[in-house]
Amino acid sequence: MLPKKILLCTDFSDNSKPARQHATDYAKAFEAELIIFHVINSSRIGYPLLDEGMPADIRSALSDIQQSVEKALSLIATECRKGLAQVQTSVRIGTPAREIVRFAEEESIQLIVMGTHGWTGFKHLIMGSTAENVVRTARCPVLTVKSSSQ
Repeated sequence: MLPKKILLCTDFSDNSKPARQHATDYAKAFEAELIIFHVINSSRIGYPLLDEGMPADIRSALSDIQQSVEKALSLIATECRKGLAQVQTSVRIGTPAREIVRFAEEESIQLIVMGTHGWTGFKHLIMGSTAENVVRTARCPVLTVKSSSQ
């Protein structure tokens, strides 16, 4: 089955640039829609569930972060639109792997493309691997792309 909806997950790092190129190439080759996606990791700001009890200053900072993310996604989308008919962006707040898989299911994504950080040992144990968790839990194929610096 050729994918008609491809999800490119980005964390805006250099590690995500090779994944962006692969996702764009696949979208062109398959004439697929490309959705560029970022998850603002709520656990890093101390509110994994974003309960209603979140202080106003945190809520304001989160709004500023979301606006910055949307602007960065828009820049990437403009770059990816060269040669692609359909490019969209989306941002969510939550736990990255969980939100990626949830979004993929809700949007009937047929291929997820994402970069890896290549962490090993203690850093991998502490930081975990979003890509690894997505591969384990997604219902569609997941293409993980190593950065050239790994």
